[in-house]
This record gives sequence, structure tokens and C-alpha cells, in this order.
Amino acid sequence: MKADKKDKELAGNEIIEEYIAILQKEPSEEMLAVVLSTIRRRMKEGGEFVVALDPSLGDQFRLQAMELENGEKWMVAFTSFEEQMKGNAQVMSTFMAKIEQLFDMALAEKSVKGLLLNPWNRTIMLDKELLGLIKGGICK
Repeated sequence: MKADKKDKELAGNEIIEEYIAILQKEPSEEMLAVVLSTIRRRMKEGGEFVVALDPSLGDQFRLQAMELENGEKWMVAFTSFEEQMKGNAQVMSTFMAKIEQLFDMALAEKSVKGLLLNPWNRTIMLDKELLGLIKGGICK
């Protein structure tokens, strides 16, 4: 029964992956708006993303962040467990969290630039401005 809940909460995220793939092949403001709108719809539906915990903190609860070559730090989330498994990093402790809660955490965390969705494949970098657009419903 728990698997059914997971499937339900992640169901619909595959369209986000498809639209990100299109955006990667044919970048445009219109396609970006479609991706952002789709993420917003999933957020409003109560959808969830897969997130990993930072293993270096022991028992403390903190989401894993990724530091890029330019020194920027980003919170990391995945649209599915399959996307999470594409990375070659060590095995991570993962759980599912509401999209809106993740966005609120990324917006509140001063040390990160935003949320990096699917860092291994079908990636989109949602900086704090884009997160605000999604949450505010400004995207069409």
C-alpha cells in the first residue's frame, strides 16, 4: 500500500522530465514557461520530489546540497527514484517531500542559489527567482 502512495505522489513528474528534455534540445522562453507551469501544476496537485539527506551530518536532518565548479551551492531534488539512481555518487538516504515545501526551504536557505532538479539528467536549475515565479503563479 505504501508503494501505491509513492507512485501516486510521483505520478505526473514524468511530464516534467519530458518537457525538460525538450527545453534542453530547443531552449526558448516559451518552453521554459511550459516547464515552470508544469512544475507549478504538480506543486498545486500536492506532488512530491525525491530528496537526499546530507550523510555528513549524522543524525541531523539536512537536505543534501551540491557545490558546482563555480562555487555555487544548490539544493538537490529528483523527479523520480530512477533519476536519483542515474548519479554515480554514493548511495544516498532518500525520502519524498512535497514540492512546495522544498521550494520554501530553498528560498529560505541563504547558503544556496536555488534548487537543482535532476542533476544527472534532464536537469533544470531553479534559482530563487524562478522558484518565486513558480510559487507566485506568474508563469502561464
